[in-house]
Amino acid sequence: MAWSWRYERSDGTEVLPVAGTVPQFPTQADAESWVGEVWRELLDQGVDGVTLLENGTRIYGPMSLHSAD
Repeated sequence: MAWSWRYERSDGTEVLPVAGTVPQFPTQADAESWVGEVWRELLDQGVDGVTLLENGTRIYGPMSLHSAD
């Protein structure tokens, strides 16, 4: 199984990662831990939300990266 994130703008359009590649993770927990560590960097790159994918199938999301003030 391959877990990954789709990066999105607030209108739902996909944002390509600055690095040009989307990291793949062996488990859901690894993917969730990673996004928990880098979400601020993603915001700085113009990403408003993320959707978790397993082998290309949407598991959940979009999940906003903005605070819920």
